[in-house]
Amino acid sequence: MAELRVDRDGIARIEKVIRPHIRRTPVVEAAGRDFGIDAGAITVKLELLQHAGSFKTRGAFANLLTRDVPAAGVAAASGGNHGAAVAHAAASLGLPARIFVPSISSPAKIERIRRTGADLVVGGDRYADALAACDAWVAATGALSVHAFDQAETMLGQGTLALELESQAPDLDTVLVGVGGGGLIGGIAAWYAGRVKVVGVEPEAAPTLHRAFAAGRPVDAETGGIAADSLAPKRIGERVFPVLRQHGTAAVLVADEAIRESQRALWQGLRIVAEPGGAAAFAALLSGRYRPAPGERVGVVVSGGNTTAVDFDR
Repeated sequence: MAELRVDRDGIARIEKVIRPHIRRTPVVEAAGRDFGIDAGAITVKLELLQHAGSFKTRGAFANLLTRDVPAAGVAAASGGNHGAAVAHAAASLGLPARIFVPSISSPAKIERIRRTGADLVVGGDRYADALAACDAWVAATGALSVHAFDQAETMLGQGTLALELESQAPDLDTVLVGVGGGGLIGGIAAWYAGRVKVVGVEPEAAPTLHRAFAAGRPVDAETGGIAADSLAPKRIGERVFPVLRQHGTAAVLVADEAIRESQRALWQGLRIVAEPGGAAAFAALLSGRYRPAPGERVGVVVSGGNTTAVDFDR
C-alpha cells in the first residue's frame, strides 16, 4: 500500500472524516503589550480545549477512523497526551485500547487515561521505554499501533488544526508551535505549505529538531526538561523531518525557566492553564527567542492543558 501524502488535500479529506469527533477550538486575540513584550497582534489557538486536553485527539481519530482495527484493539506509547487521546478516541468508538506511558508522565495525564477505561501500563523512565513496551505488545497480540507522531495519518489529523486556524485568522504571517516528535508541526507545515512561516519551539533540554537540522537527518537528542512528558521523544520523526525541510520550517530553543514563565504569563494575562509543553510556543515570544518584525501577525498554538496546576480541593 502506497504511503499517504501529507499535504493540503490529504488534510482537508481527513478533516471531513474526523470533524464529528473533534472540537473546533477557539482563538483569542491578544497584544504584545498585554505581556510586556515587543510584539503586535498575537492570535492564540486554544487547543488545550480539545477533547482529552490536547491536539493529539485529532491524530488519534484520524488513525482509528481510517485504518483497520483488529479484534485486539489499539495500542499506543505516549508521554501522556497521545495516550489520553487514543484512549478517548477508542472509548468513543467502542474499541479496546492499551496505553503505555513512562513514569515521568504527569499525574493529570495518567488520571485522564484511567478515566477512559483503557488498560494502562506505566513503566520505564522515558517515552522510548514506553515505545519499546508498546512495540512488544503489538508484536505479541496483533493490536493496531498508533504512533504518537511518526505516521502519515497522525500528521494529517494534526494538520487539521492549521486548517481551522487559517479560517479563524487568515492573515497570519507566522505560527509558533511546540516541537517534540514533530507530528503537530509537520501537519501545520504541510497545510500552510510555505504560505505562512512556521517556527518550531523546543526545550533546550530536548532539542530534537535542532539536532536533526544540524545533522541533516533525525538523530538522538537529550530527553530532559520540565516538558519531558510531551516534548522529549529522543528524536524527530523519520517521516516528519522531510515534511519540515520541504516547507522551510525554522526552530528556536527555550529554557525551562522561560517555559515556566510562559505558563505564569498565560494564566495571569489570559487565564489559560497550559501544561509545560503546551506553553512552550508562547515562551519563544515571551523570552525574546523569537522576535517578530514590526507589524508581523503571529499565531501561537497552546497545544495542551493536562496539568495539576489547578487544584480545586486546596
